[in-house]
Amino acid sequence: MKELSIHQKHRILYITLNRPEKRNALTCDMCSGIAEAVASAQNREDIGVIFIAAAGQVFCAGMDLDEAVLPHHNLAAAHEDLFTMGANSLKPIVTCVNGPALGGGLGLVAQGHVVLAGEGVVFGLPEIRIGLWPFLVYRSVEAALGARRTLELSLVGRVFHAPEALEWGLVHQLCPPSEVCERANALARDLAKASPSAIAAGMQYFRDSRGKSPREAGEIAAKLRTHLMECGDFQEGCAAFKEKREPRWPSMPQEFYGKP
Repeated sequence: MKELSIHQKHRILYITLNRPEKRNALTCDMCSGIAEAVASAQNREDIGVIFIAAAGQVFCAGMDLDEAVLPHHNLAAAHEDLFTMGANSLKPIVTCVNGPALGGGLGLVAQGHVVLAGEGVVFGLPEIRIGLWPFLVYRSVEAALGARRTLELSLVGRVFHAPEALEWGLVHQLCPPSEVCERANALARDLAKASPSAIAAGMQYFRDSRGKSPREAGEIAAKLRTHLMECGDFQEGCAAFKEKREPRWPSMPQEFYGKP
């Protein structure tokens, strides 16, 4: 699909919105393509991290309004899959926001587990200005920003700037615009080298403990922690730390390390 660029390198699955002439507005096919790529990565040992970025000067201006007003039997399902993938993915999603992220674009940012943005980037939920409500992205944005702030942004439709996004927790790091892609790539590469067992257990805890009581969440944590401490990665990590060397994780596909 020419509107998306998807390729893999060094245990990172790169997904790039590639519709800069339309400010990377999301079509149904793009929504499905992103969600399907993320879903297909879940059981692949050769993929450790998912990296989402965009070509051009705008990260994503939201949904393609020309398509949104037309009957489309797959649209609702595509949106549901796209805007819940962050909550369901057991692979970390690193997002590089190089330009404005509005409406559905903000919803896509909210899917990221680690988000880096350029210092001048703006965000917003402007749907109210065209007589709409951000139903599609509301839940995921609320999970990232909180209930009262998401309601206010939806009602007023104002844009907010990168420092606010950082303060509110939507974005985790701000970078000079010329450095954001390089820094996001470096972070993704570091994550891809981390213990696959520890990443998988941590992401499972993130997913499975949501909405649970403290006791239930504690039980999930205890089970996962016991499993990790009994696995080879923990033993190797302790040994590497004591020996002041880089670990070679037993759960990592061994071709990642190349020939001995």
